[in-house]
Amino acid sequence: MSTLDAKKIEEAEALLGQTASAANEYAKAGMYFKAASAYRSAKSFDKSKDCFLKAIDCYENNKSWFHAAKSYEQIILLAKETDQLPEVENYANRACCLYQQHGSPEAAAAALDKAAKMTESKHPELALGFYKRALAVVSIAESTHQAAEFASKVSRILVRLKKYEEASKALKKEISLNLQTKSFGQVGRLVVALILVQLTLQDFSDAKKTFKKWGSRCDPQEVNTLQNLLQAFDDEDAELAAKMLASPFIRHMDVEYALLSKDVPLPQGSGQMPKNGGDNAGN
Repeated sequence: MSTLDAKKIEEAEALLGQTASAANEYAKAGMYFKAASAYRSAKSFDKSKDCFLKAIDCYENNKSWFHAAKSYEQIILLAKETDQLPEVENYANRACCLYQQHGSPEAAAAALDKAAKMTESKHPELALGFYKRALAVVSIAESTHQAAEFASKVSRILVRLKKYEEASKALKKEISLNLQTKSFGQVGRLVVALILVQLTLQDFSDAKKTFKKWGSRCDPQEVNTLQNLLQAFDDEDAELAAKMLASPFIRHMDVEYALLSKDVPLPQGSGQMPKNGGDNAGN
């Protein structure tokens, strides 16, 4: 143990020794919080977590919901440092509840967003749950711009997880939110993404309905790409469909949708290849 770590542990133990004489629950919570921070600096993570939990109990006894939520966020950071990411779910949801109880929906959504970003790489299903809850929180608060941002994250993870039925519904919601905020520049790309999802589901009828409903919101390049793509499926022209799916416009979309384009089943015309093989299609 380094000299600095030893000093931090000594500092933490001194603070714990003062908790019995604290003037009130709020003061005691502050001592536990400082002790937890000192233990964390000394990499004594179990003791740090224990002190944060004791601080939370004191804050809740004092009805200091905001500070209790902040303490939960510190435990979430500990989970990241100790690579115990599955523990994040419980603490992030508790932090969210306390922020909402305090009347701070923005802080609640921000806590969920941090937890989602922390877990998205290794635990995308966990991150999806955080983004969905964050979307619900900001929707209740009628923050449409924020809702659109979280809806985008939900849609992308659903596509990455190949949950296409759910992704189709999520993209429709995302389009609706962007129309409400008059973010028309975003809508065209989302229409393309939704049609790719619907074609992956082999729901050509819905893909045509989507283009008919929202195609007027697309820019000329998007319209041209979608018209040719849908015509290829209508004509059962696998070669043209593969060419359109491999077009630079689609390949330069957000990564989830660019990758999705390689999985779209091609129309099965006479003698045509049944699947979009990526390298074989359009190269």
